[in-house]
Amino acid sequence: MLAAILKRLGSGAVVLWAAASAAYLALRLAPGDTIDTLVGDGPDTPVIRAQIAKDLGLDRPAVVQYADYLWRLLHGDFGRSYVLQRPVIDIIGSQIWPTVKLTLVASAFSVVIAVGLAVLTAGRARWLRGLVSGVELTVVSAPGFLIGILLLSVFSFRLGWFPVSGDRDASALVLPALALALPIGGILSQVIREGLERALDEPFAVTARSRGLTRLALVWRHALRHALLPAVTLAGTLIGFMLSAAVVVERVFGRPGLGEVATEAVGSKDIPVVLAVVMLAAAIYVALSLLADLAYLLIDPRLRKG
Repeated sequence: MLAAILKRLGSGAVVLWAAASAAYLALRLAPGDTIDTLVGDGPDTPVIRAQIAKDLGLDRPAVVQYADYLWRLLHGDFGRSYVLQRPVIDIIGSQIWPTVKLTLVASAFSVVIAVGLAVLTAGRARWLRGLVSGVELTVVSAPGFLIGILLLSVFSFRLGWFPVSGDRDASALVLPALALALPIGGILSQVIREGLERALDEPFAVTARSRGLTRLALVWRHALRHALLPAVTLAGTLIGFMLSAAVVVERVFGRPGLGEVATEAVGSKDIPVVLAVVMLAAAIYVALSLLADLAYLLIDPRLRKG
């Protein structure tokens, strides 16, 4: 087990390096010039440009800048914002909690939606499963910002049940969390439903039903555990994706968080901030993947024996 964990950590380190390198290269190749953005409408002379390049290390060869960037990452140093002139870790730290809070609530919503739909429809009439599957496919196919706009139109503008924007209280979390949770819940419910239907056809399920166990008890006590294994694999990836999607949803709902930080940093080519957001998302994805692997041991006792 320890060897498997170490192997997974090694794979995670490779993923983090690849994410850091890809983001660095993409920003370097993106249109526009960092110095042009920083100069803006202010005085623009060769001396000023040379001083900015020297202060930010942009006058060094790209390979040297890349190596220095990786070296600082290894030491937990994300650098200093070009635009705000503050340590990147302070900028991220001041905005990360609203995004984490939104992602956690959305994750809980997605699990409730997925398990609830799967349990209610697994093994039921074909028309019911077809109807629910069609709704799930529609939601999964729709982009998060479109779902957010529809939720705002109905529940905020028309019914007035939830605030339109901001982060005043818990009610402001409901609609953005649902916008994130619905596509994820739709995917997971299809996987769990398929696993439940397979489990309900197994000999142990037939035996349990013949002994008088109700369908609902059979699902919750036995079948659901079998159905969760593939869903856990998928959930780790999807929740990692949810963090990235939260950046867009936050902008739709006017919420504080990493969405605002990332958007402004990309627009101003504030490379250290953008790279820090990318690395944070990659690190969370790797951590969730590792936790999903460990969750197998809790769900399936046979793996612990192995």
